[in-house]
Amino acid sequence: MKLSNNLQLEEIDAQTLKQWLQENSVMLVDVREPAEYATERIPGAKLQPLSKFEPHQAIPAAGEKLVLYCQSGNRSAKAARQLMEVGFDAVHHLGGGLPTWKNAGYPIEKSQNAPISLFRQVQIVAGSLVLIGTILGAVISPKFFMLSGFVGAGLVFAGATNTCAMGMLLAKLPYNQQAGQGWR
Repeated sequence: MKLSNNLQLEEIDAQTLKQWLQENSVMLVDVREPAEYATERIPGAKLQPLSKFEPHQAIPAAGEKLVLYCQSGNRSAKAARQLMEVGFDAVHHLGGGLPTWKNAGYPIEKSQNAPISLFRQVQIVAGSLVLIGTILGAVISPKFFMLSGFVGAGLVFAGATNTCAMGMLLAKLPYNQQAGQGWR
């Protein structure tokens, strides 16, 4: 993946990451949000959410490679860009994100007290808003149908841009923040 200033983000596969982890030659950083990290993560990963990312904290020990990962690769690429802007020249990320790791059959850690996934939270909230807008539009005033339309437009935008404002807002709720804080 090409980044600004002709710097390259080296994409690695799950097998390479597994090997590096077995060799203890990697600093693995999960840039997803705390609730996502609590739900499931690669063993040994340190949490540093992109929303609070501090490049100066991502300094691997001598001989370690720095590897970032997220759910799809988008957030890890953004974090890598931040690292390269402050002088890092060797940053790797797990191509395809956490699903690549899981599809390879490698182990994941889960927290027992983790909140439900942000994706499911978005589905619940969006579905509830559409249902409420539809009921209120049919019973009280057709103007309430605009709520359903607004949520639908937001979901289309989220799908087209691979960003989700509702998910980012839900990630800031206290029960999603308690799932993990800072570096582990």
